[in-house]
Amino acid sequence: MAHGHFSKRLTKYYSWYTLLFFVFLISLAILEREGVPRSWIGYLFMFVTIVIYAGIGVLCRTSDIAEYYVAGRRVPAVFNGMATAADWMSAASFLSLAGGLYLQGFDGFAYIVGWTGGFCLVAMLIAPYIRKFGQYTIPDFLGARFAGKQDSNLVRLLAVFATVFISFIYVVAQIYGVGLITSRFTGVDFSVGIFLGLASILVCSFLGGMRAITWTQVAQYIIILVAFMIPVIWLSIKHSDNPVPQLSYGSFLPKLSSLEEVFENDPKEKEVRAIYQLRANEFQEKIQHLPASWENGRAELVKTLEKLKAGSGNLIAIKNASQVLANYPSSPEDARNRWNDMRNIYLAKSQPGFSKYMPYSAKTKSESDDKRNNFLALVLCLMMGTAALPHVLTRYYTTPSVTESRDSVFWSLFFIMLLYITIPALAILVKYDIYTSLVGSKFSDLPAWVTYWANIDKLNPLVSIIDINKDGLVQLSEINIDGDIIVLATPEISGLPYVISGLVAAGGLAAALSTADGLLLTISNSLSHDIYYKIIDPSASTQKRVTISKLFLLVVALFAAYVASQKPADILSLVGAAFSVAASALFPALVLGIFWKRTNHQGAIAGIITGFSVCVFYMLYTHPLFGGNIHNQWWHIAPISAGVFGVPAGFLAMTIVSLCAPKPDSKTLELIDYIRAP
Repeated sequence: MAHGHFSKRLTKYYSWYTLLFFVFLISLAILEREGVPRSWIGYLFMFVTIVIYAGIGVLCRTSDIAEYYVAGRRVPAVFNGMATAADWMSAASFLSLAGGLYLQGFDGFAYIVGWTGGFCLVAMLIAPYIRKFGQYTIPDFLGARFAGKQDSNLVRLLAVFATVFISFIYVVAQIYGVGLITSRFTGVDFSVGIFLGLASILVCSFLGGMRAITWTQVAQYIIILVAFMIPVIWLSIKHSDNPVPQLSYGSFLPKLSSLEEVFENDPKEKEVRAIYQLRANEFQEKIQHLPASWENGRAELVKTLEKLKAGSGNLIAIKNASQVLANYPSSPEDARNRWNDMRNIYLAKSQPGFSKYMPYSAKTKSESDDKRNNFLALVLCLMMGTAALPHVLTRYYTTPSVTESRDSVFWSLFFIMLLYITIPALAILVKYDIYTSLVGSKFSDLPAWVTYWANIDKLNPLVSIIDINKDGLVQLSEINIDGDIIVLATPEISGLPYVISGLVAAGGLAAALSTADGLLLTISNSLSHDIYYKIIDPSASTQKRVTISKLFLLVVALFAAYVASQKPADILSLVGAAFSVAASALFPALVLGIFWKRTNHQGAIAGIITGFSVCVFYMLYTHPLFGGNIHNQWWHIAPISAGVFGVPAGFLAMTIVSLCAPKPDSKTLELIDYIRAP
């Protein structure tokens, strides 16, 4: 009865919150019509939403251990589903998934299939059992299940290491997204934007832990949903007079294919592609003449800079020349890698595009087979990675019962579905809008959004449209758009009022902040609970444990912000790597730990170490970013899908070692029977 009353109160509060948010949105639209500067509207959006999240954090501040770690285990299934969906709709889902579909076509669909399928695995294999276990963290479950006869903490330590490693990669991607959005709508430097956004993250997670994060994430989900739906509905009405984009966008696929066929055979497009081929050849020639080409290039830049300093150049020219010299490859080997990457980029641009709307489309059957294998490998990695992500699984500790944990997985999928079935529609409608309004237009008539986004990061422009063949017209081959900004730029691309741009930025910020909150708390709780309390100081008071968790959270957050400020990779790549590692290191231990009683302490150690090692080795061995080589790939599987090798290795190692080592003790068998009982 009390639980039902609590749910009704929450429904009432969030209904008022949604109504007031729409009033705020309408008020800003009126202010824009009255001539209020756009920058002020952007500031208001950022300020008000962050104040809302911070306010919830202050109201929900707590030092109670159960409230701080698992929100008091009283979150109703529907609201836990909303919080999980917000936690899940990270910067990758909100910002990059539509961009991935825009750039990759059908291949990008693997993310939607894999992530959705992952929640089915969570519901069937893991969520009810860890809720029945009833503690605080995933390492806590694995540590208890695989303690062994000597109550060893080695499995717990390995699980903590994997949790921190996975969550840290993931949180860096979220903080990168925070910096991208904050810098876009406040005008501050990207690095400064990261630390401004970090302040909002810390207020929620630092003061109230899981309790504050849960109720903040529910509020954030409402903003995410509204922010994503309005632009795509507008685009659907604009191009098809149908307000339901999920139903209308399919009719645009044949139109896009026809347009791309025209672009492929257009003489001007061929001219641009020929220029790209020449540039690729230039880089190839420079690579062939290393190290002399590197030495000559560096000497020429030094000579130019000295000439400018001698008096023939102004301060701006000297600064630009110094920057070019600073960015020049540091060694012949560095030059080889960077020039090889540039050659490959230009080679790709020099080729006519193939339809990306048909599954595994390619020049040859072997290339098509490789695409299919990579698609399926990525789907599997994302599914198993989702089922092993510590920050997602921890959410199912917060429900009042095992039944509600199952129900909350359903609601999680429902609220995620509302957005996931809309993302392909946005990608297709934005592409159609660009093809019909931007391609073929004059460079003198480029819309303002192109210049604005191009100037946000001048070293690595998010949008680049350069007149390669000097004809004064925009060709498709001359347009380069970073996938991470497709959603943020959609309102401007489609001609919507600026207030909608602010709303989308607020939605993207909510997505990044909600996930970052959950990830940082997962890391700090694992360190404070599983390392400090379980191993170092078992007699620590609850107050001390919460304080230690907050200190860890602060340190990890600052370090993650520093790493994100270095822009290590695109958001989707970072997140994909985290899923492969999670699947390889934790999925075998979680599944066999629940469903195979014979699995023991020694097997878990072998499985976690083997799965993690194989996965990370493959990434390092094949990814150029880490010094690897794409020619080292096994069966042409991309590094992002390294989990397809790590997971079988983990299962195999656990099985063999468990069968060779003694059976688990009676205490462990009783624990398994307990968590598996209805």
